[in-house]
Amino acid sequence: MPRDLKIPSQRHPEKAAKPDKAQPKKPNWIRVKAPVGEGYKATRDIMREHKLVTVCEEAGCPNVGECWNQGHATMMIMGEVCTRACTFCNIATGKPPEALDVFEPGRVADAVSKLGLNHVVITSVDRDDIEDGGAEHFAQTIRAIRRKSPNTTIEILTPDFIRADPSVLEAVVAAKPDVFNHNLETVPGLYPEVRPGARYFHSLRLLQRVKELDPTMFTKSGIMVGLGEDRQSVIQVMEDMRAADIDFLTIGQYLQPTPKHHAVDRFVTPEEFASYEKAAYGKGFLMVSATPLTRSSYHAGDDFAKLQAARIAKLAKA
Repeated sequence: MPRDLKIPSQRHPEKAAKPDKAQPKKPNWIRVKAPVGEGYKATRDIMREHKLVTVCEEAGCPNVGECWNQGHATMMIMGEVCTRACTFCNIATGKPPEALDVFEPGRVADAVSKLGLNHVVITSVDRDDIEDGGAEHFAQTIRAIRRKSPNTTIEILTPDFIRADPSVLEAVVAAKPDVFNHNLETVPGLYPEVRPGARYFHSLRLLQRVKELDPTMFTKSGIMVGLGEDRQSVIQVMEDMRAADIDFLTIGQYLQPTPKHHAVDRFVTPEEFASYEKAAYGKGFLMVSATPLTRSSYHAGDDFAKLQAARIAKLAKA
């Protein structure tokens, strides 16, 4: 029988035997409205029509109602089953049942055109089962969107391509996305339990290499807080990111998808997020988004415009 990805134990078979972890009540600053509205329905219908997967739904993003109502969606390519089993993530895990869909880049481009997007975010599952980790598929998707919607700016949120030859990154950069995002997700000390299939310094080096290949390309990365990190380790991540010349930092509150996922250590207050934002700007980031509900692609279009303006202002001062 095929897996039913709507059933948690089949969605995350590697977590099924783990003991449940308490899910604390969310504080009032983290509550969001249920997804409703005509814009939400229209966006959902276009995604269904083009048989597209969105990280908004798959990862259980709390901002899906607001974003879809405005016609914004983060499209997830390369299937809906991830070869990694990060303990924070709600995307289904296991061996992907299908090869890459050669028609997917075209369908994504059609959806971007129908939605009339000024800015689009493209992300993916990890595909460690593919020799190049899906790098060429990312490049094809970028090129397809450029042909169909030449005025749309493109932001990608990629895997780490850790099992692929380092040269595969060149194909993605050569396709000229406007923003190259790869999330570090957490502080290095928590990698073994939070992101066991990844390596902190590999991810950092990936972003550094993007800048080496194309110094004009904006780079972006994000972490979650509330997983068990302390302030000093977050500040150290900021330092590491700036050493890799990363332009844009996002920091958001970790929310536990199910009782089988990594427990929430604590809810970080809005005041602490404001303090992180101030510290990050002090380190030299062009753009920082640090709030409880910040996610990689939340307000991505507006933030891209601010990022461009920040670069122009910095060059004017130089």
